[in-house]
Amino acid sequence: MRNAFIKVLEEEAAKNKNIYFLTGDLGYSVIEKFQERFPNQFLNVGVAEQNLAGVAAGIASTGKIVFMYSIGNFSTLRCLEQIRNDICYHNLNVKVVAVGGGFQYGALAFTHHATEDLAIMRALPNMTVVAPGDRIEASLATRAVIKHRGPCYLRLSAENELYKKPPKFKIGKVVTARNGRDVTIVSIGSMLKTALDAAEILNYNKIKARVLSMHTLKPLDEKAILKAAKETKGIVTIEEHTLLGGLASAVSEVLAKNLNGKIRFKSIGVPGIFSKKIGNRDFLRKVFGLTPEKVAEAAKNTIQK
Repeated sequence: MRNAFIKVLEEEAAKNKNIYFLTGDLGYSVIEKFQERFPNQFLNVGVAEQNLAGVAAGIASTGKIVFMYSIGNFSTLRCLEQIRNDICYHNLNVKVVAVGGGFQYGALAFTHHATEDLAIMRALPNMTVVAPGDRIEASLATRAVIKHRGPCYLRLSAENELYKKPPKFKIGKVVTARNGRDVTIVSIGSMLKTALDAAEILNYNKIKARVLSMHTLKPLDEKAILKAAKETKGIVTIEEHTLLGGLASAVSEVLAKNLNGKIRFKSIGVPGIFSKKIGNRDFLRKVFGLTPEKVAEAAKNTIQK
């Protein structure tokens, strides 16, 4: 998704000199073209993420739109105090961009596993949280966060391209990636392909699954969740993220508040632990049951209980 992101950012920066791009000394092989084209709109602050957030806040305070870019945990957890106090408290127009959401850097062990970021960013006042499901959504999300005034978290991940044509994209409104009336699978970020593959498996078993791409975790599309609860027999959420505070928590809060638990619900994700396993993304997804087969099985069991 990062290639789709930087392509859109270059297009928009050419039209808007108020767009700035900051990095913490990474992203090379991706960002060189932006740096060459827009040297006055680019800054590498070095390996100093607290400074990255602080400088981004300072530039944004002059009326600029600032993107700060790093690997998942580095652009969020390492500089969380600065994001909270400098950016969110002052409601500045800073877009925190994380590449490698979930287990994309799985072979580098838990220090590079971005599996708590969505929950933490969701908890910050004034922060909008966006996690697109494929390259097309990533392009649309980039344009959307540029237009959106205020702090945003943009979580990028795998490079899949899943739509035949661009869907309607609006912050806070789900994309219905597949229609169905038996069960609803709600995915966030790169889990969209897994959800669609699970729906195909269910289809072989004569179970029609609705797939919702919940590309915006905050603000959440509560209407779409309640509509799915009314029209299908159960809801399954899937996220490459801890089950604490992320998509599962957000959806279950809506269901509990509005339906008093009168809906069959199942959540699939990482339990509240650090992974003791090291390996590539596919390996770690299997460890935590983030596969089409496991999702399809959970959906089937949920509605047949």
